[in-house]
Order: sequence, then C-alpha cells, then structure tokens
Amino acid sequence: MMERLESWKLALERLRSAQSGDWAEAGRLVAEIARMSSDVTLRLAAEQALPVLRQAVDNDDHSVTLAARRRVGVVLDVVHDLTAPRFGRRNAMPKKLSSEDRARRMLGLPLAVQLTCEDINQAYRRAAKSTHPDHGGNAQAFIDLAAARDILIHPGAYKEA
Repeated sequence: MMERLESWKLALERLRSAQSGDWAEAGRLVAEIARMSSDVTLRLAAEQALPVLRQAVDNDDHSVTLAARRRVGVVLDVVHDLTAPRFGRRNAMPKKLSSEDRARRMLGLPLAVQLTCEDINQAYRRAAKSTHPDHGGNAQAFIDLAAARDILIHPGAYKEA
C-alpha cells in the first residue's frame, strides 16, 4: 500500500505543480485513488474532488480551475499525512495505570504531586457529593470512591491486582 501511496503522491505533486493542469489526467488519478484506497479519509477526499475535476475538463473558467487545483491539493495533503513518518512506538498499548494512579484519577487529583491526608479527604468529600446514593449517585461508584480514598491514605496496605 505504501508504494501505491508514494506513486500517487508523486503524480499528484506533478499535477499540482504544472502551470496548466491536465484535468483529465487528474480526474483519472483521483478516480483510481477513490476506487483503490483503503483509507476512508483519502477515499472521501478523492470522491469529493471528482466532480470538480470533471467540471474542470469541460470548463476553462478560472474559478473552476482554481477549485480543481485546490481539490487536488486537499487529496495531496491527505496522502502526505498518510505517508509522513510516525514517531514513537507503533501500535503500542497504553501503559496500564497503577492502583494509586487510578485512585488519583477517580478523585480528580493530579498524578505527580505529593498529597497530604487533608488533600485526599477534601477531594473525597467533593467527589462524594455527586456519587453518594442519597444524592442520586450510584452505590457501586460510591464504594469505589471510598476504596480510592483508602488506597491513597494507606498506600502500603493495598497491593497491585
């Protein structure tokens, strides 16, 4: 697929940089992209460009040719995005949060800050107002909230599950 994207990219760049556009050739190329692309975004961009390119073949009006040139540019931008190098680990699963980090998220506390017992209790009371069953909350959510507070107050008592 990458070879096909690279060949489409070169052809689109050649068509876009030409002084007088060969709109029939551009229409054939974009129709091929719309038909053969496995990427949804690229296929949609190509399908949206086709009517304008077909109109540019029949019409020599400056505004139509300008619109056709813009549509070729949009398709080219999508191809550039697909062929751009990706940095970092590809297809890596996100790092699993520790029980303390999950508890901090549940209480709405920052992950990398030293917390006091008072900070934890204030965050617990603030969150408990909306999750308490007497105030329209869910009983299980309230139990999970209390467990999160306990994990943060007594970190050594709870082991990773």
